Amino acid sequence: MTLLKNIIFDFGGVLIDWNPVYLYRKVFETDGEMNYFLEHVCRYDWNLLQDEGRSLAEGTRILQEKHPEYAEEISMYYGRWIEMLGSAYEENRKLIKPLKEKYRVYGLTNWSAETLPLAMDKFDFFQDLDGMVVSGEEKMVKPDRRLYEVLLDRYALRAAESLFIDDNLANIEAARELGFQTVHYTGGMNLEAWLRENNVW
Repeated sequence: MTLLKNIIFDFGGVLIDWNPVYLYRKVFETDGEMNYFLEHVCRYDWNLLQDEGRSLAEGTRILQEKHPEYAEEISMYYGRWIEMLGSAYEENRKLIKPLKEKYRVYGLTNWSAETLPLAMDKFDFFQDLDGMVVSGEEKMVKPDRRLYEVLLDRYALRAAESLFIDDNLANIEAARELGFQTVHYTGGMNLEAWLRENNVW
């Protein structure tokens, strides 16, 4: 393994428990209604366009025009977005400060530039990062290799000296193609144990 100098965290699914279910379970009477709405109306690919830089207002308007029968529920997606934030994944968040004793630590995330400040107000670990790249600010999303290159260029990093941790396999594969060392984080994985077993920590 090439000498490691940098640790790069994805946010949602690795450091932060974000899930629209936390909001919409309070909105719909049954899980079936909620699941239909999240799978067919406020879909993942629609949200990703806001992560790619489209304004929340425009994204909301477009979807309301397409699904007027759900206009009120669609407005809640960003109007009550903070209710989708669960807690931090404490077992992973607590690793940041100890890792900083040996490495520089960064964030690379698909996230709307308009909603990220709400998460930054809620979680204090952001202040411990040496830097971050946010898709909504750069107008591109992972797994677009250009977003990774923004991180490398902005902070003068080498991919081979950087360990990227993400829960999305497509994002991991893109990082590997660029030469990053990677960890595909999955639910139930003990990240601290992995880091120790692989002599990262």
